[in-house]
Amino acid sequence: MKRTDYISWDQYFMGIAMLSAQRSKDPSTQVGACIVDRSNRILSVGYNGMPAGCEDDVMPWGKIGNPLDNKYFYVCHAELNSILNYRGGSLKDACLYSTLFPCNECAKAIIQCGIKEVVYLSDKYASTDSTIASKRMFDMAGVSYRAFEVKGKKIVVDL
Repeated sequence: MKRTDYISWDQYFMGIAMLSAQRSKDPSTQVGACIVDRSNRILSVGYNGMPAGCEDDVMPWGKIGNPLDNKYFYVCHAELNSILNYRGGSLKDACLYSTLFPCNECAKAIIQCGIKEVVYLSDKYASTDSTIASKRMFDMAGVSYRAFEVKGKKIVVDL
């Protein structure tokens, strides 16, 4: 008989997003994303970090002060990174797993590239204008979104 306590596809893909988040060098927020097709094949992954070619040792990582001296103008979000990392053509009808609900800027990119579903782990900024705008755009564009259901076994990777 086959094993019955294996993890679901949702658990697997959110696990990949969570592992990807561990690549982030952001000292306060680590976000990961994983894009999959309708056949449950991983198409791309991403995490929040500085754009390629920008030395993250000299870039600002703070959250306050002069906008040119904090991270917000510079960091590429995990969702956008996963879209930009994809080299296989169309993302039409794909599903994006993210450890954080996408901001309005990432929502635009998600819609534009044809992703049709977003599964998120945290919606801690639900009351912000950015997240409200994301949900409005997703609703208009027919992109479904749902919270990841935390259930089943705990998986720990300790290397």
